[in-house]
Amino acid sequence: MTRDLAFTHHDLRLTNHIVHVINLDYLYPRTPAVIAHRGASAAAPENTLAAFTSAAALGADAVELDVKLSKDGVPIIMHDPTVDRTTDGRGRVADLTLAALKRLDAGAKKDAKFAGERVPTLAEVFEAVADTRSVWINVELTNYTTRGDGLERAVVELIGRMNFRRRVLLSSFNPLALRAVKVFDPGLPVAQLTAQRMPVYLREAWLAPFAPHEARHPDAAQLKLKGAAYYKRRGYRVNVWTNNDPEDMKLFASQGVDGLITDVPEVARQMMKDEGGRMKDPYG
Repeated sequence: MTRDLAFTHHDLRLTNHIVHVINLDYLYPRTPAVIAHRGASAAAPENTLAAFTSAAALGADAVELDVKLSKDGVPIIMHDPTVDRTTDGRGRVADLTLAALKRLDAGAKKDAKFAGERVPTLAEVFEAVADTRSVWINVELTNYTTRGDGLERAVVELIGRMNFRRRVLLSSFNPLALRAVKVFDPGLPVAQLTAQRMPVYLREAWLAPFAPHEARHPDAAQLKLKGAAYYKRRGYRVNVWTNNDPEDMKLFASQGVDGLITDVPEVARQMMKDEGGRMKDPYG
């Protein structure tokens, strides 16, 4: 086990005092928040600056993205372990330096009009949204195939350097990643991702006492079975993924979810306008 997950006794004592009591009202001036999945990924290349800026323009309250480390330790944005699906390159992200990643075209596979779009760093995304209303960022820690690589520490340190602590919610399917975040900065909010298809101990977050979190991110299938009240009674904010069907959006909004994670933020925003919303929209 590597250092980032092999906590010392001191770390364990610190973590045992962490409970999910961070008030996240500041992230939710209106609910449900529209959270653009990998940016406005139906309209633009996923996990690119084009997708994130488009999401803001389409009325998203937040963007969700996937972060990994480059070979030289820079937090970059990419969902898959390899660059093959979304760029003109090949290879594992972990085997490519930032310079090599920056030479890749991350847009043309979506549409020729996005040719030249580059793989962004997490710092570049923070800079791009810094002056964009109050858009916040759901940062998914996706070092699932490179556990113990130091991603959690690198992301936490970057958030601190760029003064983004009030603009992020960190999430992961791996409860140990959430625990690591809380060890490095107990004041950062985290969310446990779950899916109905997962083993029961992960689906039901049995490690929650060991890896406390403020929010739960169930998939649509799981939320349809349990309902938002199941999580609300346990004190969690609820952001459901991935919702592109307006009828599902209406169902989950009626249950009182806090966020709708969607590839089509404009559809979610229109649904809220059609339904009248459950809170006054401060942006008009």
